Amino acid sequence: MTSALPMSRARSDTTAAPDEAVTAWALAARGGDADAVEQFVGALHRDVQRYVAHLCGDPQAVDDLAQDTFLRALGSLHRFEGRSSARAWLLSIARRAVIDSYRYAAARPRLSDVPDWQLAVELAQPCGLPGFDDGIALLDLLAALPADRREAFILTQLLGLPYAEAAEVSDCPIGTVRSRVARARATLTALLDEAERPPALAA
Repeated sequence: MTSALPMSRARSDTTAAPDEAVTAWALAARGGDADAVEQFVGALHRDVQRYVAHLCGDPQAVDDLAQDTFLRALGSLHRFEGRSSARAWLLSIARRAVIDSYRYAAARPRLSDVPDWQLAVELAQPCGLPGFDDGIALLDLLAALPADRREAFILTQLLGLPYAEAAEVSDCPIGTVRSRVARARATLTALLDEAERPPALAA
């Protein structure tokens, strides 16, 4: 898919923009502010890529799904009223974009039934940065989680959404998100303890 989105210097910024700023840019973009559109896309582009990479099973589709998400969002900005954060609103659109892609793909033959969201996330991350190896190790641990717990953990602990907004994105009660995150943490803690245990004790 040919890129139709504005490129932004903000995309290269490793510091996530506060939700208040992102929501303000979305509201300004709704009014036709071209600079606000650029800021909005740049601030959330990486979050959307990471989220669709987690959800979809085709690493080659991540960029297209991210772009589809923004095109849908920009086309729907006139309906965004700021009742929730723009980040949560956009990730809800990303979720629907991935679901729609699954429905479309179901009518076509697939080359592989092995989901590779992990590879997609790895490809979306900048290499050679401090902590990069730790990030890959975290992806390996996340792969061991059930899909619903992994999604809840990524939304709240990696993307930083409040539990209420993660529940909105996942279309489930807030208590369910809290439970999934707690269970995901317990599982990850157990896996980390096992990985750090001396081989003799592990045996």
